Amino acid sequence: MRSMLFVPGDDSRKIAKGLGSGADALILDLEDSVAATRKADARAVVLDTLKSRSPGGPRLVVRVNDLRSGQIKADLEGVMAGAPDAIMLPKCEGGADVQHLGALLAVHEAEQNLADGQVKIVAIATETAAAIFKLGSIPGASLRLDGLTWGAEDLAGAIGAEKNRTETGAYTDPFRLARSLALFAAAAAEVTPIDTVYTDFRNPEGLRAECLAARRDGFTAKMAIHPGQVEIINEVFTPDEAAIAHARKIVDFFAANPDAGVVGIDGQMIDKPHLVQANRVLARARAAGRLA
Repeated sequence: MRSMLFVPGDDSRKIAKGLGSGADALILDLEDSVAATRKADARAVVLDTLKSRSPGGPRLVVRVNDLRSGQIKADLEGVMAGAPDAIMLPKCEGGADVQHLGALLAVHEAEQNLADGQVKIVAIATETAAAIFKLGSIPGASLRLDGLTWGAEDLAGAIGAEKNRTETGAYTDPFRLARSLALFAAAAAEVTPIDTVYTDFRNPEGLRAECLAARRDGFTAKMAIHPGQVEIINEVFTPDEAAIAHARKIVDFFAANPDAGVVGIDGQMIDKPHLVQANRVLARARAAGRLA
């Protein structure tokens, strides 16, 4: 999974456009992009989308309202009959929230005759000040956890920040910290680390630069708010031929020389940590259809 595109859950036209965008996953939103008076309508549209999905389409993830909103019960009752691939949990404050959602999902899976653990969880883990201190409790909280991302917009409101970026477009220190801690939590949990949205959707150069920086640091996917962002995200997070060839050299060498320690490959000193990274590159290439 490289790209996750947000679409308002109450807008059938935007959902249809999103389904054809090339995104690996569509986030059918019941939270921020849906007005309070439209929540019930959105649940109905999302359920219809889930039930009418075509084979081979993108994964369908439903962002519900948070556990403290008073809305999540109705959200899950409204959409679980459609067997979403995952539920995105906003304002997740640590492992206890992940476990709480997992318990709710288990009940609905039983009621809908779905396999236990079939519906995964993607957590947005930095949207409140309290959440920052609880990131370390997320690894090991649930086998359902499939991805972890971070949020800069809600966090700005939570801490009273006037802005979350500098004049150059770089995140300010509080948000750089949140981003880094979310990346570490995802790595510790061994789930997909997903970078947050790039809100300036008319700036493809800025999006590309942010994707490249995210990939450099260890993120393997990014969320999008506009279909026009998907192509760039998919391109950047798909290993190219040079990266695949280099990873193959490393994997092939250690397969032929299992007792080797350090070796020079393509002018670099390579050891076992590089083998771990090479296997990850090849796994991402396979998932993107670049390798058999």
